[in-house]
Amino acid sequence: MSSPLTLPNAGPAAARKRRILEILGAAAIAGTYIFLVLTQPEDIANGPASFSALIALGGFLLGAVLLIVAVLPGLPTSTVVLIPVALVLNVVLGQLMGSSGLPFYIDSVGTVLIAVLAGPAAGAATGALGSIVWSFFNPTVLPFAAGAALIGFLAGLAARSGMFRRFYLAPVAGFVTGILAGVVSAPIAAFVFGGTAGIGTGAIVSAFRAMGDTLLAAITKQALISDPMDKAIVFVIAALLVYALPRRATYQFPFVRRFRVLAGRTPVPAEADAAGA
Repeated sequence: MSSPLTLPNAGPAAARKRRILEILGAAAIAGTYIFLVLTQPEDIANGPASFSALIALGGFLLGAVLLIVAVLPGLPTSTVVLIPVALVLNVVLGQLMGSSGLPFYIDSVGTVLIAVLAGPAAGAATGALGSIVWSFFNPTVLPFAAGAALIGFLAGLAARSGMFRRFYLAPVAGFVTGILAGVVSAPIAAFVFGGTAGIGTGAIVSAFRAMGDTLLAAITKQALISDPMDKAIVFVIAALLVYALPRRATYQFPFVRRFRVLAGRTPVPAEADAAGA
């Protein structure tokens, strides 16, 4: 049974430091996103060799690292091991769906999985890291790291509020998350890529443009069609994966125990102690 990676002298002061790191990490990701929207760098699709890509990579990586450092003391070692698996899951599913021609992404299953087990900050860090890793194979993904981090954060909030205790509520949480994520990603898709990122989604954008919509309006409409359905599917898949885990395994996660994230999985005190509470 793995235990949390606790720091010595953990207490209110350490909790405040972790909260400051979380805020700084979120600010770094948000600031990088704003930079990309304002500068609209066309060379970012050239990969890490471009100046704007280096700034985006540095800003998003800094934010993800700060979030990881903030949440690491409370993570069981099993979560640390699970994060790389979640990153691979995001990239593989995203690549497969991106080449399918369907107007969906399915590239955040790993992010939501970590968020449900370890909370909003861990989910946000996983989302940002996933986009950074994927960008080395597909540079067009990098500017969307802020949206990926937002998905992880919102998934963690949904888990904290009990949306995964009832299976039918998971897709509802995913649908709402998709609306917000779509609104955030639309300016990046419009100003940086001209709405051409994605085969299936690009076709929807072209259809709205043919009906007279502006580029941003067309992309926003496409996002509000594709993203909510996509995230509803993702949340369902993540819920299935979480509930497929052994009961004892889910007890390892302090976030799951503290907020009673899963139905019928609140351990009695003895079990909680055995799980490293």
